[in-house]
Amino acid sequence: MKKYDFRYHPDPLETGAFKNDKTVVCDCCGKETDVYYTGPFYSVEDVEQLCPECIQSGRASEKYDGEFQDGESTDPVSDPAKLEELVCRTPGYCGWQQEYWPAHCDDYCAYLGYYDWKKLEKEGLAEEIEETYREDICGVDFACAKEHLQWDSGYLFQCLHCRKHFICIDFD
Repeated sequence: MKKYDFRYHPDPLETGAFKNDKTVVCDCCGKETDVYYTGPFYSVEDVEQLCPECIQSGRASEKYDGEFQDGESTDPVSDPAKLEELVCRTPGYCGWQQEYWPAHCDDYCAYLGYYDWKKLEKEGLAEEIEETYREDICGVDFACAKEHLQWDSGYLFQCLHCRKHFICIDFD
């Protein structure tokens, strides 16, 4: 299978943003594909599945005047081209509520997948997450977030420049 280069979502097959369980026809280009996207896509038209090429090139976003991430649910960065790449040419992720995409070092972070506290500990990231935890994103203090991560997952991101990890968590 071809490897796709999404700067802000480096392994969309591993994170579940792409599926490869059957062959489908891409709604954008009309070609058959055995790797397809069914995640969030904000558009007036109902788009069922997209091939990686149509996402990566920006054709899907342009054709449907759609976005893979709500540009208002991101941290600000100084270069508008980075926001355009994130919302128009990067597969999103499925959150329980509104997905949020953090930035660090004036660039968007890479989405790594769903992580609970045990997985963070296993991969040696728990202490770092405690240091980088942002209440302004998650809306609760760290003690509450850590308790939540004992029984549910958060969304792990990594800065492309300094390599620090950040977690976003949905709460009701």
